Amino acid sequence: MAETPVLKIGHLQITDHLILGITDLKVKRGKETFHHCTLEPVVKTGWMEIADGLADGSLDGAFVLAPTAMDLFYSGVGLKLILLAHRAGSVLVKSKNADIREAEDFSGKFVLIPYQLSVHNMLFHRLLAEKGLKSGKSGQDGVAVFLEEMAPAMMPDVLKEDEDGEIAGFMVAEPFATQAITEGYCEAYCLSKDLWADHPCCVVVMNDDIIDKHPDAVQEFTHSLVKSGIAASAKPSAASVVGAPFLSQEQPLVEKVLTDPPDRITTNRLFPVIEDLAAIQDYMLDEMGLLKGKVDLEKLVDTRFAEAAEAK
Repeated sequence: MAETPVLKIGHLQITDHLILGITDLKVKRGKETFHHCTLEPVVKTGWMEIADGLADGSLDGAFVLAPTAMDLFYSGVGLKLILLAHRAGSVLVKSKNADIREAEDFSGKFVLIPYQLSVHNMLFHRLLAEKGLKSGKSGQDGVAVFLEEMAPAMMPDVLKEDEDGEIAGFMVAEPFATQAITEGYCEAYCLSKDLWADHPCCVVVMNDDIIDKHPDAVQEFTHSLVKSGIAASAKPSAASVVGAPFLSQEQPLVEKVLTDPPDRITTNRLFPVIEDLAAIQDYMLDEMGLLKGKVDLEKLVDTRFAEAAEAK
C-alpha cells in the first residue's frame, strides 16, 4: 500500500488564501475526510519565503502569485499550476496624509507593493502608464512613482507611522487594506476589480513529484478547495468566522472584506483560464520587463484536477 503523503502547502495570512483555511478546518473538525493525504498548511510571512520553499522542495505546493509561478517554472522548478486561489480581491489604498486625489498625485511618492512579480504591481503599473507615469525603484531613470516591496502584514503599520505622507499608499491583498481604512488613516483609491474585472492573482501550484507519485492526493485536495470556494461565496458570513483565526483578524473585518461589495473577491470560479494568465505574462514581460522569459503556459497549467473537481 502506497504511503499517504503529508501535503505541506505554503500560504500567507491573506483573504486570497481563505479557501485553504476553510478546507483545513473542515478536515480538522471531521466535516471532510482526506483518504489520500494529510494536509499541513505552512504559514509564511512574505512571498519570497514561499518562492524559496517551492524552489528548495520544502513545500509540496503553495498558494502563490501567478507571475511568481511563471518565473519559478521558467527557472526550472518542477511545478504545475492546478487551480486559481481566487479572482480579484485586492485594493489600492491612499494615505490620508499624502493628499492623493488622482493618479498623477502619486508622482514623487512611494507606494508599497507586496512583491515585484505580482499582479498588484502589474495593475498599478498599468494605471500609471495610462497617465504617462512610470513606476519603479527610486533612482531609476524616468521613474515618477517609487515602489517599495514589503510583506503585506507590515504595510498598515508602516503607513500609519508615516505622518509626513511620503508613502502615498499601498496595493495589496485583503484584509490589510480594509484594516487600514477601518483604523482611519487610509482611504480606498480603487478596488483591483475596477482595474481588471475578475482578474486572476494567486494560484495554487503543486510540485511535479507530488503530482506524479500521488495524483489521488492532489485531486482530493483540489476537490476540497473548489468546494470551499463555493461555500465561501454562498455563505460569506460563515466563511468570515472561519477566516478570522486563519487570518489572525477580527471576524467583522473579514466579513466586510467578503461582503462589501459582494464581488470584491470571488472564490467560486477557480478554473485556470490560459488566456487570462497569458495576459499577465505578456504585460509583465513586454511592458514591464520583469519576467525572465516567456513560458509555455500549456505546460505550466495542468487543468485535469480542476476539471475533475468541476471547477468553474
